[in-house]
Amino acid sequence: MLAIIVNGGAGSAKALTKEEQELARKGVRKGAEAGYFVLAKGGKAIDAVVEAVRVMEDDPIFNAGTGSALTINGEVEMDASLMTMDGHFGAVGAIKKVKNPILVARKVMEETDHFLLVGEGAVKFARHFGFEEYNPITERAQKKLLELKQKGESSYFPKLKKYLEFGTVGAVALDKYQTLAVANSSGGIRGKLPGRVGDSAILGAGIYATIFGAATATGHGEGIMKLLLSKIAVDWMKTNDAQTAIDIALKEAKKANCLCGIIGIDIKGNIGLGKTTDYMAWASIKDGAFLSF
Repeated sequence: MLAIIVNGGAGSAKALTKEEQELARKGVRKGAEAGYFVLAKGGKAIDAVVEAVRVMEDDPIFNAGTGSALTINGEVEMDASLMTMDGHFGAVGAIKKVKNPILVARKVMEETDHFLLVGEGAVKFARHFGFEEYNPITERAQKKLLELKQKGESSYFPKLKKYLEFGTVGAVALDKYQTLAVANSSGGIRGKLPGRVGDSAILGAGIYATIFGAATATGHGEGIMKLLLSKIAVDWMKTNDAQTAIDIALKEAKKANCLCGIIGIDIKGNIGLGKTTDYMAWASIKDGAFLSF
């Protein structure tokens, strides 16, 4: 059995035009297809989720890699992580001036004894392994930050909930070897303070995997971190299918007024997804059958 599911971020549909929603639809399909192609060739789940996320990082419609949301001072600081069902984990936080944070996070997992590198240390690490300097700032991201500042509001406050466009990208896969892996990447919340690290880099919050299942969350990072939302979902996969487990996790999220989405796959190949927002871009392929939002 082969399965992959990807997401392009949960948030408010009002934050995206119809054209942008269509671009997101195409983007998640492209990410899912890229990851599934790896699986179909006999590749491992870890390679599939990294490739799916890399493809979406390169798509400027998403808030990850190129096109990432800007900090309050107009810079890009990105988070990314990946995890396998046997507990291997790697992440970067608040990393600047690289094209694909997920590839740097994989190097952290494979080449160090650490779990997480952040800020300038993460940048120096990336340069050591040959990742060239890259400017991920787009005109679209600059325009959206200007709009935020002109409103005089911050995305940390309830007044702005109708404008939220989180945009984290993520992928979960099950390969022919019956192994699971999960990866994600994010530019974070628009207008955030410099140095802020969100849930995407935090084990158990934005990402988690065990022998029972794997999941990744998207949405308001502080709320997701407070709940350890991905861990909740995966823990429930011990005794439930992926969809039931995610439904249970989202009930906890709703109680905490956490704006989020979750995608996941259990060890039996069942796919699950859901959200507490009114919008989440996603696509999945299971044994060749394609589904999308």
